[in-house]
Amino acid sequence: MILILLGFYVACSFMLALFGIPSFFLMIFVAKFLFVYIGEVMSKDQRPPVAGPVFNQLVHFRKLFDYQASLAQKYITYRMILPSHSEIYTADPVNVEYILKTNFTNYGKGEYHCDIMKDLFGDGIFAVDGEKWRHQRKLASYEFSTKVLRDFSTSVFQDNAAKLVLKVSMVAAAKQMMDLQDMLMKSTLDSIFKVGFGVDLNSLSGSDVFGNQFIKAFDDSNVIIKRFLNLGLEAALKHNIKVIDSFIFELIRCKREQMKNKELDRGKEDILSRFLLESKKDPKKMNDQYLRDIILSFLIAGKDTSADTLTWFFYMLCKHPLVQEKVVLEVREATKAQINISADEFAKKITEKALDNMQYLHAALTETLRLYPAVPMDGKHSEEDDILPDGFKVKKGDGMCYMAYAMGRMRCIWGEDAGEFRPERWLENGVFQPESPFKFTAFQAGPRICLGKEFAYRQMKILAAVLVNFFKFKLVDERKEARYRTMFTLHMDQGLHLYAFPRL
Repeated sequence: MILILLGFYVACSFMLALFGIPSFFLMIFVAKFLFVYIGEVMSKDQRPPVAGPVFNQLVHFRKLFDYQASLAQKYITYRMILPSHSEIYTADPVNVEYILKTNFTNYGKGEYHCDIMKDLFGDGIFAVDGEKWRHQRKLASYEFSTKVLRDFSTSVFQDNAAKLVLKVSMVAAAKQMMDLQDMLMKSTLDSIFKVGFGVDLNSLSGSDVFGNQFIKAFDDSNVIIKRFLNLGLEAALKHNIKVIDSFIFELIRCKREQMKNKELDRGKEDILSRFLLESKKDPKKMNDQYLRDIILSFLIAGKDTSADTLTWFFYMLCKHPLVQEKVVLEVREATKAQINISADEFAKKITEKALDNMQYLHAALTETLRLYPAVPMDGKHSEEDDILPDGFKVKKGDGMCYMAYAMGRMRCIWGEDAGEFRPERWLENGVFQPESPFKFTAFQAGPRICLGKEFAYRQMKILAAVLVNFFKFKLVDERKEARYRTMFTLHMDQGLHLYAFPRL
């Protein structure tokens, strides 16, 4: 031990003389980290097994979720080490139920995760705990349960699905390839913007210059996940936030002016109008900044998650043409639509009853979410020391992540065919059978379970049904395997390039 310390002293002296003070401090940090790391590896304190330092994730950043999945195959619960604490990762449904429900109060977002998301999300529901979370949850829970919002959103989804058909028709007629992901992103943003603000953004047509600036800033800010690993992008992020803020604050200002000029009642359809009415009860608390944070969180949740899921869904339909044909047959049977019908007329035939009869489509979308969850991992923070159901100890300050992407690939959860795309696994006698939300975690679970789950399924089913009814899709390069970008949401890297062929 004396020789080790002597060697370290000599090395420090040499580094200080050769490279100066910055290198000296770097070496001190590395030495401290190695000391902590070795101590954690050697620990007999019934902690989760160590899979490496957190910095390993930088090496595997481009395929981060697959890297996590490979580690989960070895250790269903493991941890990675930082000098200050451990980051624990689990794919165990029993542990997931414990952190999301049983001991929910101990596993909030935590100051670290909230700080990472604060620039973009502000005090929105995804970036807060405690009273702010409960207040927004209560408001959102009420709004999402209203028939007014359900009927209004359905009408918006139908209209925008028909517009998307016209856009795809133009490209198909020219026999050109298309980036369907880009089209879906714009279409879902148009829908969510209309439902959220009561405003037509027209991003699919590209006719609104200010809207286009907002979209670019909005999408670029999603790469904020890199701040988890301190990869910077601060200047670009600040610029994008400024663009987003000015756009949304102007919308709020205009909506307030409308309210002054004419009376709004509870029958008003868009979410901003309904929240503005609610803000009259407590204008100091629900100021414009608070409204911005609430609405932006809603936009992010509704736009990126639905479009990303639909992108992977159409990718899987192209990879499995028999599934694509089964979906088409079911959609046509459920709508009982004639062959020569316009997109507008067909979209209106997708009623609540028709949607209920699209059990196979529901299963295919759910199977897509199992393998390609819109939010591939979600981080929590341990407020106190704890013991997980599997016996592993958690220390106060530890990070706690459950990995939806890894869970969808676990044979111990889904069987030997876990890696296969098989919608039939969700059906029994043709009827969709849901799984435990702690096993299928695409919409979270427990008190934070996604309030927009049914809203999202309705949007995705309407868009999917309308598109497959009018077009057969084929990949431009069938040999190429799609990859994701490492973001908050599972965005397909470089887009989804397809050919669309009109169905007869």
